[in-house]
Amino acid sequence: MKKAAKFAFVKSIPIMLGYVFLGIAFGLVLQKAGLGPLWALLISACVYAGSMQFALVGILTGGLSFVTTAVMTLFINSRHAFYGLTFIERFKKMKKAYPYMVFSLTDETYSLLCSMARPRDFTDREWDMATLFVSLFDQCYWVAGSVLGALAGQLITFDSTGIDFAMTALFVVICVDQWKHAKTHIPALAGFACGIFFLALIRSANFILPALAAVAGVLLISRRIIERKMEDSSL
Repeated sequence: MKKAAKFAFVKSIPIMLGYVFLGIAFGLVLQKAGLGPLWALLISACVYAGSMQFALVGILTGGLSFVTTAVMTLFINSRHAFYGLTFIERFKKMKKAYPYMVFSLTDETYSLLCSMARPRDFTDREWDMATLFVSLFDQCYWVAGSVLGALAGQLITFDSTGIDFAMTALFVVICVDQWKHAKTHIPALAGFACGIFFLALIRSANFILPALAAVAGVLLISRRIIERKMEDSSL
């Protein structure tokens, strides 16, 4: 367990650097809305959905209806349904940890798990534990940052404009790393092309769901080509 925890911690350091600072930003926004550290702890522990948590601040203070909240949550976090398809079989093998792995699959955790290579000396049990620790550590980083931000907001005031760019920078680093190690770039190029197309077409944050659906369709159509390229690169 110690070996798995150490491996997961080292791998999750980039996520920690992004989550702590973005969590602080969330805590500051929450505190400015009149909701203190306890709210930051409860929301980050129970909701744990970065962009939805920022939207939830307006929902809690604006008194939106349950239906509106449910629809907004569906649109904001619908992309996670596509992420989960990639790991559904792997998570099921983790048995008791399966519900938490589904709950904790954020954008950044998904990217890290996709790029994380299994060490040769790891048993199946150790690899499962490392995967679980990655998800657990990532949530701990977010919770700690959120509470810290809410506490800091009560004590000091400063201009926090631009602090959320830390997560954008983290995405860029993970994307470049995956590009360098990928055996084929067809999935990445398909995602980029579909994202640009639907963003230009819809011109709002709602472009994510149709873009992901289009990417899934492209990958299904080109599945044999992708598999052939991956087999050729492994020879």
